[in-house]
Order: sequence, then C-alpha cells, then structure tokens
Amino acid sequence: MLTTNLDLAEKYDYLSEKFKKAYDFLKTQDLNTLPVGTIEIDGRDIFASVQEYDTVPWDQIPFEAHNKYFDIQYIVSGRELFGYAKRGSLKETAPYNDSYDVILFHEPESCSRILLEAGDFAIVPPEDAHKPKCMADQSSHVRKVVIKVLV
Repeated sequence: MLTTNLDLAEKYDYLSEKFKKAYDFLKTQDLNTLPVGTIEIDGRDIFASVQEYDTVPWDQIPFEAHNKYFDIQYIVSGRELFGYAKRGSLKETAPYNDSYDVILFHEPESCSRILLEAGDFAIVPPEDAHKPKCMADQSSHVRKVVIKVLV
C-alpha cells in the first residue's frame, strides 16, 4: 500500500529502475530462508534488512522516519498493525541520527493504522513517519524484509 498527497504524486517514480530491482528481489528470492541481517541488492543504494520479531502493544513502539531512504516493508509471514502519519506535524523525541538514518517522534493525536499480512507491503517515503512491529489483536511472530531504497 502506498499513500501520498497529490502534491507529492509526481515527486517520486515508484516504478523507476531502483524500485524494480527491489520488487524483483522480493519476487525471486526465497524470503523464508534468507538469513536475518543486511543483504546488499545494489550496494548501499538498495539493500534489504531481513528481520524476525514478535509484535508488541501499540504503545511500546515510537513513530520513526528516514531522510535518506524509502522503506518498502514487506511481510513474509505473520501479521502486524502498521501506523502511518504525515511527518511535518510530528514532534521529535530525539534529534535525527545520521548513522542510522532515523528520527523518532512522539505519538501524534491521530494517525492511520493498517493491517499488514503475509504478502503485503507498505512503501514509506521520507515525508512520512511510520510505526511498525505493533500487534493487531494478539502478538504474532513476523518475518519481514525491509528494503531500503536510496532517495
């Protein structure tokens, strides 16, 4: 699922070659057997972070955003509640960490929540914040591949 504002609709080409490489990786790899950790797809321009975790209650995870990379958050197995909010109105809890390309935010007054299940993915551009790893009705063991695509 991709959501954006019409003002940003033409800013990024979600079918450009770098995104096609990311989608091809998701389609051609055996995602269930990839080792947990980082896998380079095209150097540091496109890489995958293979993750496994148990989802946790909504209030235990902060909203986050990135400046240098898009996230393509793909659920291999399990299910999670995924939060989404426009970044512009959020208040920081800590300054931007350039080494990890992450900034954390306080919980907004309102946000969108979507349920991601096996085979689903969300694309998050730098203008948006997101809240992954949250449990829906109960905790779920999740295997996820987050592909980072350089802006």
